[in-house]
Amino acid sequence: MSSRDSGTRTRKAPSERRQEIVGTAARIGLTEGLECVTLRRVADTLGVQPGLVSHYFPAADTLVAEAFTSATRAELDGLLPDGPPGPGHETPLSTLRRFFGLIACTEFDNVSKLWLNARHLSRYRPVLRDHVIEAETLWCRRIEQLIATGTDAGLFRCADPRAAAIRVLVAIDGISAYINSSADTRTAPIADLARTVAETELGLASGALATS
Repeated sequence: MSSRDSGTRTRKAPSERRQEIVGTAARIGLTEGLECVTLRRVADTLGVQPGLVSHYFPAADTLVAEAFTSATRAELDGLLPDGPPGPGHETPLSTLRRFFGLIACTEFDNVSKLWLNARHLSRYRPVLRDHVIEAETLWCRRIEQLIATGTDAGLFRCADPRAAAIRVLVAIDGISAYINSSADTRTAPIADLARTVAETELGLASGALATS
């Protein structure tokens, strides 16, 4: 008898079980690639029957898309929290400085690989494509809001925050295209590209968004 059939099983609320399935799929997608997110693989990882996973996700493509959204939304919320900073918190300038410092760390390599992976697969998976577009829009909106807030406060000089946000994201995506290359090819000027583009777009001096 399989270990998934043994012992007393605790029945979880549907919302909790669904969140558990998506979270597990997101971890698999981050570490191994979205191609490895299958109903059976998620079920095996959770120690449940595949039928339980298919009950919540009859189509594997839906689970793949939600796994992508879960992982990238968690990244976005960690890097660029939603809403204006409160008193005593980061300014738009310090938030961007921290942001560019963090995305340059290898800690975020798996998420960069996930984006590259998702964009490739979205050519063939319409549900995933919709989620990728939605995630791109959300990222752009967060950066645009941050730039607009900083511009209103006199920290930046930017006539079109949305256009600036798009150009910064294009630079970030350009760097991500090299995520599977050797470490030697990912050094400056590639590593500094997004930051230097942002400095130019915001009318800042060279190095103003550097962490050191």
